[in-house]
Amino acid sequence: MHCVYNIHDDLYWLGASDRRLARFENVYPVPNGVSYNSYLVLDEKTVLLDTVDQAVGERFFENLIFALAGRELDYVVVDHMEPDHCATLGELLRRWPRVQVVGNVKTIAMIGQFFDCDLEGRTVVVKEGDTLTTGRHTFTFLMAPMVHWPEAMVTYDVTDKVLFSADAFGTFGAINGNLFADEIDFEHQLLGEARRYYTNIVGKYGAQVQSLLKRAAGLDIQCLCPLHGPVWRQDIGWFLEKYQRWSTYTPEDRAVAIFCGSIYGHTENAADLLAARLAERGVKGIAMYDVSGTDVSYLVSEAFRCSHLVLASATYNGEIYTPMENFLRDLANHGLRGRTVALIENGTWAARSGMLMSKTLDEMKEMRVLEGTVSLKSSVKEAQRRSLESLADALADELLH
Repeated sequence: MHCVYNIHDDLYWLGASDRRLARFENVYPVPNGVSYNSYLVLDEKTVLLDTVDQAVGERFFENLIFALAGRELDYVVVDHMEPDHCATLGELLRRWPRVQVVGNVKTIAMIGQFFDCDLEGRTVVVKEGDTLTTGRHTFTFLMAPMVHWPEAMVTYDVTDKVLFSADAFGTFGAINGNLFADEIDFEHQLLGEARRYYTNIVGKYGAQVQSLLKRAAGLDIQCLCPLHGPVWRQDIGWFLEKYQRWSTYTPEDRAVAIFCGSIYGHTENAADLLAARLAERGVKGIAMYDVSGTDVSYLVSEAFRCSHLVLASATYNGEIYTPMENFLRDLANHGLRGRTVALIENGTWAARSGMLMSKTLDEMKEMRVLEGTVSLKSSVKEAQRRSLESLADALADELLH
């Protein structure tokens, strides 16, 4: 049975949610599912903006057939060729053999890579600033290469001031009845999932996101329609400001997150002692994570959020404790920069993790490592307790002033 939302006038949401998916892109846990958004404009010519993942293909086609109500499908705009948005495109082209595919040169090439179909005479190739008029509506296209694939673009409806933003401004999580962000307590319920989505999926490409944001700043956006998550029709500027921070690697909060890689609990004890001393000094909102038990996508998201990071790691086989090493590698791969970092190391006979973590951080941009790595030999003794007190003083002085 169809499930179609009327966003306004002749614009409809035809997407569907997958609550059975364990990992998005087979990497990132999605305990609250994910939505795949597709949009239809019923103008003099009908325009479909993107398709969906194969997992929800049957529901999508039910929605599309219902919304078209017997009309022909004239155009399908392909803003992004990733399979979670294009896996059903091949079937769509078979069902509507006269539909015209709108995309850029890279889009059309990728369609040939994914599908065996003849697009001769069935494409409308667009570039930056080109327009398509379908009756009442005029659409213009902005290229968004590497946000987060090279063929990505966004589509702006000049008439109704709607930005169809592809993977930009997406959020993990299924649509649970409320399609619009203003119908949800977004800041408390979904902002963390929006941040985790951005930092892990798009975070590496901050410069490219900045380029898109600067061009989008010249548009009057009254409605924001991403390919994942809720639709925005209010407080759009608030969400754009989050993207401005994330894409410039600016900390969202002046706060500290402690990331701990502990084998038998001694390194964790040092992290706990530091957290307690910080709290005594008036630092609030301290976050602490076990890097062994927390999926790295959550850790990356928190590192983007916080201004100050503490990395507490055991030495393992003469190297950084493996889960901490993986976390650090992910931070570097996602381009994080501009953070203040404190280090705690542990090693029963050769404490090397601090030196090795510092080396990795030196290879990243604008990462300031505080002097005085706290070094443990197996467990916290009086000398290390004093070092943790000094570290708490230094962090609290920065965080509270």
